[in-house]
Amino acid sequence: MLNSGGVMGTEERAKLRTLLNYWIEHNREHSREFKEWAGKAKEFGEAEAYKEMRQAAREMDKASECLLQALKRLEQKEL
Repeated sequence: MLNSGGVMGTEERAKLRTLLNYWIEHNREHSREFKEWAGKAKEFGEAEAYKEMRQAAREMDKASECLLQALKRLEQKEL
């Protein structure tokens, strides 16, 4: 919870770091699965599904990068 000055407390910061790390890894797992199954779709002759699934993996990777940058900024403020 934010204190009266709008600043995050120690517990909230720790939870946010934990959540960011979890979300980053979770997204990376999804991206790997999307790529794996996209390859299978391609093997089945589903070129359009392959393209869309690869795009989904790229978007997931972008989301992970944004979350990683947020984590880095949070950690910089703690120094």
